[in-house]
Order: sequence, then C-alpha cells, then structure tokens
Amino acid sequence: MLRKTILGASLLAGLYLIAGPAFAAEYKVGFVDATKVLEQAPHMENARIRLEKEFAPRERRLVGVQKEIHALEDKLGRDGAVMSDAEKSRAEREVRARKRELKRQQDEFRDDLNLRRNDELQKLQRKVIEAIQTLAKKEKFDLIVGDGVVFASKRVDVTAKVIDLLKREFKKK
Repeated sequence: MLRKTILGASLLAGLYLIAGPAFAAEYKVGFVDATKVLEQAPHMENARIRLEKEFAPRERRLVGVQKEIHALEDKLGRDGAVMSDAEKSRAEREVRARKRELKRQQDEFRDDLNLRRNDELQKLQRKVIEAIQTLAKKEKFDLIVGDGVVFASKRVDVTAKVIDLLKREFKKK
C-alpha cells in the first residue's frame, strides 16, 4: 500500500514538472462574433445589391404575369355570366394553366436566388475566415474562438477588429 502511494505521488510530481510550464504559459485568446461580422461586413451589402440587380428583371416579369392572371380572373368574374359554357370553361383552364406556370417560375426563381445567395454567403464566409486568420497571425493570437461560446469578455472580443480589417480590405477594391 505504501509503495502504491509513493508511486502515485511520484507520478503526480512528474506530471506537474512536465505539464506545469505549459499551464503557466501565457496564452493570447480572442473571440469573434461571426454573426455580427457577417451583418456588418460591407461585402454583405455589396452582395445584396448585386443579387438585387441580377434578379430584379425576373422578379418584375413574375409580377407582370401575376397582374395578367388577376386581370383574367377579374374578366372571368365580370363576364362569366354572359359567356357561353365553352368560353367560360376555356377561360378557367387558361387561368389554371397560367397559375401553374407562374408557380413553376416562382419556384425556379426562388431556387436560383437561394443558390446565388448561398454562393455569396460562402464567399463572404471565406473572406471572414481569412480576415480572422490574418488578424490572429498579425497580433500573435494562440486561439480565436467563435460560435458556441457562452461568454466572452470585451477584453478578448476581437469582432470589431475583424470588421475593421474587412472594411479596409473592401475599400482597397
């Protein structure tokens, strides 16, 4: 029993001697609020404007088709009583066909927009990661953490520095 106690104490002392300096060393740790960076990066507003310009013509066409369908429905509602059964049936089929086509076009538009939005977001996320890595190397951080942090004091929060770095990089373009 005494041998086990001495052996355990020796192992504990050895571990302390080996690991002690590692625990005593100063580490520079930072925290980045990625959501805040993404919201405030000028790249995000720029991407939003590009997407708006790219998809605005298609959106206007869809709105025009919606108006045409509403006009056909209004005409059918107004003139339906004086139309023959065949004319009324044909007009109803046309409205249904146009609504189906409009729905298909809207779904395609939404899918295309989401794909482009995700592409732009991925590009921005890569830029944010590069900015964080640049800052970490420049200011000699040992660790920078992001999502999943329950608490980070202002002393370790480098979010504003990352945003500033992104803004400076954006202005250079």
